[in-house]
Amino acid sequence: MSAQTPAPDAQTSHTSKLEEEGDVAADYLEELLDIADLDGDIDIDIDHGRASLAIVAEEGSVRSLRRLVGKDGEVLDAIQELTRLAVQARTGERSRLMLDIGGFRAQRRTELTAVARSAIAQVQESGEPVSLEPMNPFERKVVHDAVAEAGLVSDSEGVEPARYVVVRPS
Repeated sequence: MSAQTPAPDAQTSHTSKLEEEGDVAADYLEELLDIADLDGDIDIDIDHGRASLAIVAEEGSVRSLRRLVGKDGEVLDAIQELTRLAVQARTGERSRLMLDIGGFRAQRRTELTAVARSAIAQVQESGEPVSLEPMNPFERKVVHDAVAEAGLVSDSEGVEPARYVVVRPS
């Protein structure tokens, strides 16, 4: 076995830790939904080595979940941070879980992938770096992943909240 491939027991242990994170986070989010008197189902998954949760709307309650997203996902980001803190308080481990509410992040991921592809094409055509608009960490990660997949290089520059991605030729 190579040094990079965890032993089966280590993989199982890592997966069970992520499942525990997901369960703790789901309990926290259920309480939040109850307090806010909102309807929604919680889907738990493991994606790219992280616990991934989504609050999905029950039939006819999509609009009420939008309040939990907020302008440009600001409320969603705050709820994600609070959920990470709740998981850390329970498990003693820092959490990197991702949260989506009402499909906001999934839709945003699609939009950002299109922005990244456009920048990639521009860099490939001109050979010059392209700077994008400021983005939050989730958005920058989506762009960095798309750029890496295309074989180019990207860096984050600037200071929050004006941090942005620069796409460069490889």
